[in-house]
Amino acid sequence: MQRSCRASSACAALALALLPCPSNAQTEAGPSTSSKVVGGNVKQHANAVLAIMTYTTVPDVTTSNLSVNSGTTGNPGFGQTQFGGGFTISKSFPLYLEGTLAYSRYDPIFIATDGTQQRAVPTRWNTFSGTVGVGWDFRITDELVFRPILNGTIGRVSSDLKVGQSIFNHVTDSNLQFLENGSLDAYGYGGSLMLDYEHYRENYEIDAELRATDIYLRSFGGSSEAVQGSAMAQQVSLWTRWRAPTGWHALDRPIRYVLEAAYSHYFGDSAGVLGFNDLTSLGVGLELDSSKYPIIITRTRAMVRYVFGHNVHGVSFGFAMSF
Repeated sequence: MQRSCRASSACAALALALLPCPSNAQTEAGPSTSSKVVGGNVKQHANAVLAIMTYTTVPDVTTSNLSVNSGTTGNPGFGQTQFGGGFTISKSFPLYLEGTLAYSRYDPIFIATDGTQQRAVPTRWNTFSGTVGVGWDFRITDELVFRPILNGTIGRVSSDLKVGQSIFNHVTDSNLQFLENGSLDAYGYGGSLMLDYEHYRENYEIDAELRATDIYLRSFGGSSEAVQGSAMAQQVSLWTRWRAPTGWHALDRPIRYVLEAAYSHYFGDSAGVLGFNDLTSLGVGLELDSSKYPIIITRTRAMVRYVFGHNVHGVSFGFAMSF
């Protein structure tokens, strides 16, 4: 699944929320030059990075691949890619397993000045995270399942800023030590509650999932004690899908058209950190059924999705497979 969202006013909200504040400036006096880093309080931004990591902790079609462009450079100030899925082993042994792997990049802007000139310093914080979930299906009816899930997350945030010969030469505070090839690790724990509805008939199929998730993230270790953070991943999402035959056939099975709708609302530290509190996705596609043949992939879907939220919109093309 892939997503590409562009933001206009949302980019401004991202800058206001995540750009360093001049009142937090750190100063180091050199022999003849006074250098200042506007927004050197990196600990404040560690919380922001972990807040952004909350978007990668839950399998979510609306944010599986998301980018928000910077209003000053036109380049993505935030980008995210997520791969994941889940399955129930069988009706007789209804153990549910899920997992996601995600990567995101966050580019906060720091300004360095020596009193006579200012220079924008491009920093890049890269986040890698993985989340696993273990649940159990409690069948309410033949088509409706209640599924509690325990979730655990592990992740790493690293900075690849290269501080060369610049006005940073006289600045040696611990905040900038993190910016220069610093890192911190994070773990998370929590759970989810899901209602899963599957209504399958010969002429059509309906799937729907309603999910509430609450995961607490906290940093540990790291190369700089000055940078520690925490965040809450709180999200409610609804995902629905309709599948029906087109009348065409391939591989001795009908080709189906697919209609999809999804909505995600973010709470806690996830709310507003990228300028929006919710995202909606509408998709259409085709599905090829290969279940008649002895291969591990039973269905392959090609989808086009339109994603939108408060001042955010975009189009994506993606593929999905069922096993």
